[in-house]
Amino acid sequence: APTVNIQRSPLGGRNFECFSEDPYLSARLAVAYITGLQRAGVGASIKHYVCNDEEFERFSISSEVRERALREIYLLPFQAAVHEIQPWTIMAAYNLVNGIAASENSYLLTQILRQEWGFDGVVVSDWFFSVKSTAAAVNVGLDLEMPSPRWRGEKLLEAVTLGEVAEATIDISVRRLLQLLAKAGLFEHREEVPEQAIDLPEHRTLIREAASEGIVLLKNERNLLPLQREHVTSLAIIGPNAKVAQIMGGGSAQVNAHYAITPFDGIMARIGDHVSVRYEQGCTNYKLLPLLDSELLLAGTEGTEHGFAIEFFNTLDLSGAPAHKEIQPKS
Repeated sequence: APTVNIQRSPLGGRNFECFSEDPYLSARLAVAYITGLQRAGVGASIKHYVCNDEEFERFSISSEVRERALREIYLLPFQAAVHEIQPWTIMAAYNLVNGIAASENSYLLTQILRQEWGFDGVVVSDWFFSVKSTAAAVNVGLDLEMPSPRWRGEKLLEAVTLGEVAEATIDISVRRLLQLLAKAGLFEHREEVPEQAIDLPEHRTLIREAASEGIVLLKNERNLLPLQREHVTSLAIIGPNAKVAQIMGGGSAQVNAHYAITPFDGIMARIGDHVSVRYEQGCTNYKLLPLLDSELLLAGTEGTEHGFAIEFFNTLDLSGAPAHKEIQPKS
C-alpha cells in the first residue's frame, strides 16, 4: 500500500512511509513502486485518497484546499499512478476534504477518479473510521468497507429497500470486486499462500545501495564529507538513537526485518581499530517522560512532605483562592 501523501511538515507522523514533499517525485516513485509490485502479481492499494497529510485529528479533520493546490500538489501522485499503471485499488482517507468525507466525496471519487481519470478498480476504505455513511458512500463508488461492514450488511439492505441505493449501483461494485479477485488468481488458487521473505546477499546489497544513493547532502562546508578513514584518529558518536536500530515508524508500514544494525555498531564495524571512539547519549528520546521519584519532590507549606502539591480552582484563569488542595504522594 504505497503512501503518496505529501510531507508537509517534518513533524508529520507518517512521513517515514510517504515518499516526498515534492508531488512530482512522489508521483514518479509511486508509479515505479506500483509497476514492480503488480508485475509480480501483487495488487497495490495506493493511499490515502486524498489530503491525509497530517496525523492530528485525521479521523475527523477537514482539509480545506483550493482547486489549484488540490490538483497540482495533492492529487498529482494519484493521477500519475492511475494514468500510467492503474493500481488495483485506491484507499479512501479518513479525513474530510472541503467539508465532505473522502469516503463519500462525489467530486473526488466519482467526477475526478472515475470520470476524468477513468479508474475502474476497487475503492476501499481506510480501516474502521473512514466510512461515515451507507448510501452516500456506496453511491459515489466506495466499493469495499474495511475491515468489517459496519455501514453495509443490514444497513445496505435497508438503504436498497428505501430506494436510497439502486441495485445497479451495487452490481457495479460487485463486478469490480470480482475482477479484483480474478486478478489476484483467487478463483484458480483458493488456498492461502504462506507469507515468506527470503534473505539473500544480493538483496542486502541492493538495499544498501538504495539507502546510500537516496541520501541528499544539503551542506558540506570545507568539503568535510566524505570522511577519509585513514585520516580519522578519533570519533564522537552522539545521540540516543545511535545505539538503537530505528528502521521504521511502526503501524501499518511495519515489517519484521531479517536483521537490524544500530548506527553505533555499523560505524564501529567500518572504522577499524586505529580510531578512538567516544559515545555520549547527549539527550533523551522518551515518548513519555518517566515518572519522578516522589522522594525528589518536596511539597506542603513548609516543604517537608514528599509528593505533588495540587490546587484546584473554580475559575478558568486560576484566580482567587483554591477550592481544594491536596498532596499526592506518587507521581
